[in-house]
Amino acid sequence: MSTTTVGSHGHEAAPAAAHLSLGQFLGKYVFSRDHKVIGIQFLFSTLLWFFVGGLLALAVRWQVAYPWSPMPILGALFREQGGQITPEFYTMLVTMHATVMIFLVIIPILAGAFGNFLIPLMIGADDMAFPTLNMLSYWFMWPAFICFGSAFFVNGGGPAAGWTVYATLSSNPAAAPGSHMGQNLWLIGLTCVGISSMMGSVNYMTTIINMRAPGMTMFRLPMTIWAMFITAILQAFALPVLTAAGFMQLMDRLLGTGFFTPAGSIINNTMHTAGGGQPLLWQHLFWFYSHPAVYIMILPAMGMVSDIISCFSRKPLFGYKPMVYSIAGIAGLGFVVWGHHMFISGMNPALGMTFMVSTMMIALPSAIKVFNWLGTLWGAKIQFTTPMLFAVSFVSMFIIGGLSGIFMAATPIDIYIHDTYFIVAHFHYVLFAGTAMGVTGGIYFWFPKMFGRMMNEFWGKVHFFLMFIFLNGVFYPMHILGANGFPRRYADAYHFFTFSHLQPLNIFMTWCAIALVATQFIFIGNFFYSMFFGPKAGRNPWHANGLEWTAPSPPGHGNFDFQPIVYRGPYEYGSPETTEDYYPQIQPPPADLPHDAGDPHGH
Repeated sequence: MSTTTVGSHGHEAAPAAAHLSLGQFLGKYVFSRDHKVIGIQFLFSTLLWFFVGGLLALAVRWQVAYPWSPMPILGALFREQGGQITPEFYTMLVTMHATVMIFLVIIPILAGAFGNFLIPLMIGADDMAFPTLNMLSYWFMWPAFICFGSAFFVNGGGPAAGWTVYATLSSNPAAAPGSHMGQNLWLIGLTCVGISSMMGSVNYMTTIINMRAPGMTMFRLPMTIWAMFITAILQAFALPVLTAAGFMQLMDRLLGTGFFTPAGSIINNTMHTAGGGQPLLWQHLFWFYSHPAVYIMILPAMGMVSDIISCFSRKPLFGYKPMVYSIAGIAGLGFVVWGHHMFISGMNPALGMTFMVSTMMIALPSAIKVFNWLGTLWGAKIQFTTPMLFAVSFVSMFIIGGLSGIFMAATPIDIYIHDTYFIVAHFHYVLFAGTAMGVTGGIYFWFPKMFGRMMNEFWGKVHFFLMFIFLNGVFYPMHILGANGFPRRYADAYHFFTFSHLQPLNIFMTWCAIALVATQFIFIGNFFYSMFFGPKAGRNPWHANGLEWTAPSPPGHGNFDFQPIVYRGPYEYGSPETTEDYYPQIQPPPADLPHDAGDPHGH
């Protein structure tokens, strides 16, 4: 990056970004190529869909707690049934709840919102490597929004084959209600999400490799950037497989091919025109992407939590390099464990043993991360801010989710608990109790940088404690349901006498879920009020070390009003070399230190 003048920090100042907006509203706020605006666009879009996904979850919970009783609000669609939803509509609710939360909330809020906003700021760049591609990565989400949203209303109903859309239920339009146009729209929407993610992953990898500030070596990157970088690699390698599988299923549905349909299959008294396919092929292709996608949904949160914990512990992150290697290890192992989703599919026992052992090995790098977080907290001067409470909660929720995952890694146990609520408990503890805590903590932490104002700490803590209580009230009892064999995806499991005694527990969970959704209105109010009326933040309200905290709040075009030069790692808190308890990455070493201590190239 060329420089012209010397800034107030003693560094050379960078010029404005080369791709200045047109100054018009559309060019500046809608079709913007500024990574910060794009990140905030992702943030607002995903928070809106998070609200939709939460309402769908409440509808699912209501049916499980009070089967065949009139459903509030949605029951108006079924006046002829007295407000009782149909079983087919229930499977559509389950399918679309998971679809919205995974593909329209968790993946785009982590990689899209935080990835876009933070990567250039945290590495000292003025923008992404490919600004126009970055803009397109957001706008390719809109066809997905439209397809998934309109799937609720098309003839035949929304897709109802589950979020995993297993063949042949999904690959044959005659298979079931909801497998007509709604399923086509689901597949098209999934493809658009994949294209958006692929654009983002190319941009993130290129930006992190090529556009780091002088002195920002790879092992001076914050953990958030390492997590985003490895997540981008996961997306680049896994997404093409799912995209190909989606096209194959669309061809089965629209052109009569037979990729996933066995020969001679008759579905709803309809003979399929082609055959010779294999339904299990879809499962292999789907999970080859979707298990790495689990880490796409958790690794960025791990990186963000690492930065937050180190900042509010006022200590260096314990074991920085092992943390980097453990993230890489989780990502690498994530590509060889997809078969643990298919233990009951009749796979060869030797192959099942291979998947079982490789799955259990993921516990090792995960444990390294947990112990390093605990090592950072040990003996620290902890500041119990709202972001810190959410970050520590992430660690505890991740431990519960990870420990329950070990049960599923064991083939004999998985055969019993497969498709029970034990599975639902596990992935909600990892992806909702874990990731949602990390994301919410990240919003509270970087909100001052995004909008230049602070969120209210009192209401932030109220939000945290209520969310923590009700969240565990919803998801922890699911372990008990699963241990009793309570099946998932059933509109009414109580007609099996053995499950009838579990209805009071489901009622308790449902009311906790209603309270959990209501609690989010505290967050919404705090978020929007603080955006306009919160106390002004200044550049570095948390006294953090990262490069993003040296830029104005909010940053303008080009991000920095000086050329950042990096002299040290991102976690130098409590250094004896300074009277402050933090050492920003741009602060040169004292003059009395050996010359090589301040070598900006890390030699």
